[in-house]
Amino acid sequence: MFLHFINIRCSAGMFTLTSPSLSVHSLSRSGLSAAKLLKEKGLSPVVLEARDRVGGRTFTVRNEQTKYVDLGGAYIGPTQNRILRLAKEYGVETYKVNEEERLVHYVKGKSYPFRGSFPPMWNPFALMDYNNLWRKMDEMGSEIPREAPWRAPHAEEWDKMTMKQLFDKICWTSSARRFATLFVNVNVTSEPHEVSALWFLWYVKQCGGTMRIFSTTNGGQERKFVGGSSQISECMAKELGECVKMESPVYRIDQTGDMVEVETLNKETYKAKYVIVATAPGLNLKIHFNPELPPLRNQLIHRVPMGSVIKCMVYYRDNFWRKKGYCGTMVIEEEEAPISLTLDDTKPDGTVPAIMGFILARKCRKLCELTREERMDVATKDCSFQFDMSTNPQSSLAQPVHYEEKNWCEEEYSGGCYTAYFPPGILTQYGKVLRKPVGRLYFAGTETATEWSGYMEGAVQAGERAAREVMSVIGRIPQNQIWQTEPESMEVPSLPFVTTFWERNLPSVGGFINFLGVASVLSVATAAGLLAYKKGLLTRS
Repeated sequence: MFLHFINIRCSAGMFTLTSPSLSVHSLSRSGLSAAKLLKEKGLSPVVLEARDRVGGRTFTVRNEQTKYVDLGGAYIGPTQNRILRLAKEYGVETYKVNEEERLVHYVKGKSYPFRGSFPPMWNPFALMDYNNLWRKMDEMGSEIPREAPWRAPHAEEWDKMTMKQLFDKICWTSSARRFATLFVNVNVTSEPHEVSALWFLWYVKQCGGTMRIFSTTNGGQERKFVGGSSQISECMAKELGECVKMESPVYRIDQTGDMVEVETLNKETYKAKYVIVATAPGLNLKIHFNPELPPLRNQLIHRVPMGSVIKCMVYYRDNFWRKKGYCGTMVIEEEEAPISLTLDDTKPDGTVPAIMGFILARKCRKLCELTREERMDVATKDCSFQFDMSTNPQSSLAQPVHYEEKNWCEEEYSGGCYTAYFPPGILTQYGKVLRKPVGRLYFAGTETATEWSGYMEGAVQAGERAAREVMSVIGRIPQNQIWQTEPESMEVPSLPFVTTFWERNLPSVGGFINFLGVASVLSVATAAGLLAYKKGLLTRS
């Protein structure tokens, strides 16, 4: 994402609370959001951007072949009200990702069309297992506080457990375990054995639950921005004007004097009263702090790695998948297939037909060794084959005309995507310092959000919260106004997910087996009792 520093200083060299000037070192939408809010409240921010562009983990590329394409963060949906508010303010329209036709579940070499958020299961044991998995994850998530997951009743127990261990405990069928692995891969670009169960359950909960986070319609992937997601950051940067300084990565922050000194690699020095750091925690390792960071903060930034993902786009002459009755969404459970999830990326006016694919976690790390051309070859074969083109894979419809990709693992100022993840045992020991100020340093970035962390929405929430923390310290707002709720977007309202009677009451596989066992015991006991009574061994009394 981005690195943002908000520094309050006065150009005359004398700091005042009534008319301070602010400098922001920025690698993120989170920092731009902080700077925007501070400027609106009468302060004068300066944004120091490490890259030669704004937007961080959002990245819109514009060219003749694609018109525009989001190679970074792109998807928004209901309950993501802050980013929707910014889009409305800047006149950036949204459109729905196509899900009119059938989705495809590709497993064991076969394609199974379906409708809905999750593939249906016809095996009754698999159905019970799937249903219990989502229900159990949401039930466990309901116990976890959004703002402080380390305070959950079972925090230590769940934090010591990986999601793989939890899946092994919950799931009875290999099909449920396999899809559960894909669920983790898709949502946090890492593997079940790498992430804390507490952290992942919190992550799903703060995004609204299993249905909201995984769904396209009424979920986190419902919409995109017409013209690309980078527009929001670009509009904020334009509003901030000359305050935004590109190619100014910060490498030193010194708090030993009356003012905080922030020095960039191009030897510019900014003096500030306060600084907001809005990066993924691990990127703090690129900065020299004086005095050194407190022990827990220093250890935290060594312990939260970034996820692994390559985002690729395959372009075609025609929407052949729609003509075959498919919307473009594929859920792919095939170890040899590089892509795990696809979505239609055709423009809202129907032009520039394209399929977006995620190469995730272990598959991303494996394919990182390939050249771009080699990855293009395997990705394009993947995107056409699963759409039932296997009978004629050389069809002209299935031949790509253009390819785009972004390997986020090689990004120096991101370190990966979509978000940092917490391995087992880290959240309960270090989570409490994630947002805790260090002297005159305050922390933003999507990882510090409590709603839609890991998304653009989380970046905005975190930046605005950090800005209000600074404003509270300088006396501009009371402390009880630091955390604020956001009114629901009228243009993108959220709908409740309605569960059926059977979804609420269908037993787990274990519960069903126990029921059968008890029923069998009761049947045997009843038969034995009747036999004993007939033999005169029992009396009515």
